[in-house]
Amino acid sequence: MHVLHELERFFECGHVGRNARHDDHREDLYRYSVRSFGDLIGTIVPFFEAHPLRTAKREEFVRFARVVRLMSQKVHLTVDGLTQIAGIAQTMNFRKPSRFLESSEAIRQPSHLDG
Repeated sequence: MHVLHELERFFECGHVGRNARHDDHREDLYRYSVRSFGDLIGTIVPFFEAHPLRTAKREEFVRFARVVRLMSQKVHLTVDGLTQIAGIAQTMNFRKPSRFLESSEAIRQPSHLDG
């Protein structure tokens, strides 16, 4: 947990939180997360682009950064853009297929998404 607080201090953003476990493990999990879009686009993404990961998560980060950049361009406010982002997200972290992509809601073009 100490290293997570170090990350929080280093990046000057984000939060360390506790996830209570409800399985047969005795100890809770802790996580460092950044939810502020401004912090993601202005701090986290540039840092990891300048200092690429050396793990299997490198490609995951590249996809994540692509989504963040698309969102900064407001692409997610259109149905086509949201579909593009859902397609990228579907390839990340061994996710199940996106319900958005399978949904009849994706076919109807809601006016509030067409901005």
